[in-house]
Amino acid sequence: MTPEDAFVAARRRDWDELDRTLGTGAPLSTHDGPTIGRVAALSRALASDLVRCRARRFSPELAAHLDQLAGRAHAGLHGSQPLRLPHLARLVVHDFPAHLRRNGRLFALSTGLFVVPFVIGLFGARGSVAFAEAILPAAALEQMADAYAQGVDGGRAEGQDATMAGFYVANNVGIAFRCFATGALFGAGSLFFLVYNGLVIGTVVGHVMASGAGAAIWTFMAGHGPFEITAIWVSGAAGLELGFRMIVTEGRTRFGSVRAAAPSIVAQVVGAATMLVIAAFIEGFWSPSAANDETKWVVGALASAFVFAWLALGGRGRFAPARSPWT
Repeated sequence: MTPEDAFVAARRRDWDELDRTLGTGAPLSTHDGPTIGRVAALSRALASDLVRCRARRFSPELAAHLDQLAGRAHAGLHGSQPLRLPHLARLVVHDFPAHLRRNGRLFALSTGLFVVPFVIGLFGARGSVAFAEAILPAAALEQMADAYAQGVDGGRAEGQDATMAGFYVANNVGIAFRCFATGALFGAGSLFFLVYNGLVIGTVVGHVMASGAGAAIWTFMAGHGPFEITAIWVSGAAGLELGFRMIVTEGRTRFGSVRAAAPSIVAQVVGAATMLVIAAFIEGFWSPSAANDETKWVVGALASAFVFAWLALGGRGRFAPARSPWT
């Protein structure tokens, strides 16, 4: 028996076992823990076999077979799995609120960084046109005041709702993306955009209230505001966590620290994106509708209750994410 034949005879059983397990057609993640552990052990042994095969210059056919099997094993153990609808639903309904609660202190900080400038902008603009014009151009302020002075209960022209919904998706996602993505600047970008957006939105609301159309703008925001504003806070919290992980690495490299926090950050970003899409459709189709103010406020109260219940109760008892250093 040649050295190659002896090598194959000694190792074939493990190779065949690995091939059978990988060839079931089901993703490796669906198997139980012992099976996945066995595949990992066989994969490590296979990597050693492949090195020995090449070092001893065994036949190219054997090397190719082992190389192909090693590739399948690596893909099964380390490759990304396709995001299917049930997985996406679980991510949004269960994982997102659970991770957000684990990141509760940074979420509270994000909320405060938005709310405090919002209040300053609102009362400053209500009391002083000069204050409002120091934040935004006078033409933009007057355009907003004129729009709400005409009221928002007359509906839009046919076909405008879908167009505006698309605009709101792009606009709202852009705001939230800046609040999150600039967290890569060690959190400084998220801090800036939370404060900036809070101040700008508060100034707009305050100026419209000073112009006499306060009821119109608050009624308009009642339905979509709970989703849209909360999503901005969530995006900011994810950005702050990203920045925090880059500063406090707990002995890892910065990349390794961020990678360890990736499940939490990704879940929050996906949750915020979902909320923004919901907000955009409400803002596009419901907020400017001809429904009376009382009905719009009832819908707004229900939306607020839904968001609160989602974030407070979602994922409880079914999911336990890694503990955040801020909890």
